[in-house]
Amino acid sequence: MEYDIKDPKLAEGGRLRIDWAEREMPVLRQIRERFAKERPLEGIRVSACLHVTTETANLMRTLQAGGADVVLTASNPLSTQDDVAAALVTHFEIPVFAIKGEDNATYYKHIHAAIDHKPHFTMDDGADVVSTLHKDRRDALAGVIGGTEETTTGVIRLRAMAADGALEFPIIAVNDALTKHFFDNRYGTGQSTIDGIIRATNILLAGRTFVVAGYGWCARGLAMRARGMGANVIVTEVDPLKALEAVMDGFRVMPMIEAAPQGDIFCTLTGDINVVDKHHFEVMKDGAIVANSGHFNVEINIPSLEEMAVEKRRVRPFVDAYRMPDGRVIHILGEGRLINLAAAEGHPASVMDMSFANQALSLEYMVKNADKLEKKVYAVPKDIDNDIARLKLAAMGVEIDTLTEEQIRYLNSWQEGT
Repeated sequence: MEYDIKDPKLAEGGRLRIDWAEREMPVLRQIRERFAKERPLEGIRVSACLHVTTETANLMRTLQAGGADVVLTASNPLSTQDDVAAALVTHFEIPVFAIKGEDNATYYKHIHAAIDHKPHFTMDDGADVVSTLHKDRRDALAGVIGGTEETTTGVIRLRAMAADGALEFPIIAVNDALTKHFFDNRYGTGQSTIDGIIRATNILLAGRTFVVAGYGWCARGLAMRARGMGANVIVTEVDPLKALEAVMDGFRVMPMIEAAPQGDIFCTLTGDINVVDKHHFEVMKDGAIVANSGHFNVEINIPSLEEMAVEKRRVRPFVDAYRMPDGRVIHILGEGRLINLAAAEGHPASVMDMSFANQALSLEYMVKNADKLEKKVYAVPKDIDNDIARLKLAAMGVEIDTLTEEQIRYLNSWQEGT
């Protein structure tokens, strides 16, 4: 078995953490038990490009139980948990190509290794495998039947490909499932981003001015959690409806150029480029902390900051201090990459339980319906979304009402009114 990881000796610690995460993933566990009996993925090769975490390990185990031949590579150079990678290789015989802190060349070498697996299906977190297949590895395209995409950023890229007529196989946008983005993005990103910032800096949030760039589901979650920790939260937005929602939710809303001199902590969650740019750095206060929790490290214009700075020092793990010509210091966390995975452990397992249940069931759906799907981006079928919600409620010991026949008839009729 070919693989590329940091150290196989880390496997035992990784196995313990994978088992710990599994306790918080009852929905995925139920799916794995069914998959082990039914083997719906028998003979299917899957190349997964995801954050190599304890939660992802449990997804890989689920696909493997269903009969899939799985290879895993990292979707971010700083998100790999090396002990988890070692455990997957050593204890579960799943090839992994991922090392925390790998350089860009190694990152793409690993993506090519995953493509060398000749996948029938891809499983992406940011669409790097899909885009590499279409741009550089068209030799492997013929065997690909379909894929899934985990993130908002990836779905945007894939929809652009589909609109241009460039997408060569169907994709299910797992990110758009309600049981994914309502919970993973809002509660998962909200909590884990705070976790990453605090682990990297050990600062007190209470009383600080915290600037949240964006007000999508991830940013909503972060704004909510930062306020809950006592921070004074400012939201910046370009979408008038989202900006209005942030105002109605009780946050101050203003352009980034106005927020820049006020903020103590900044975090971008937009999926766009140069959200924090040179003219913002020019007016930030001494000691400002800047982080990103959007998918790629382009949201903060770090190349521009490096040109401006007269000195750069690593002052703590995952904290780089840039000294400006006037003496001010601006701190960048996690090299501008996902701070919740660079400096912390990513989302809590109980949230990823639903996200990865969507991945597993969407893959099963694609295997069964491959001949009916066109080369476009599909939503997760509503039945899958609802089934995951029901399974999660049952695992939490929560019961809900069901409609009576009379109520169903009323909702489906137009004759009855006041």
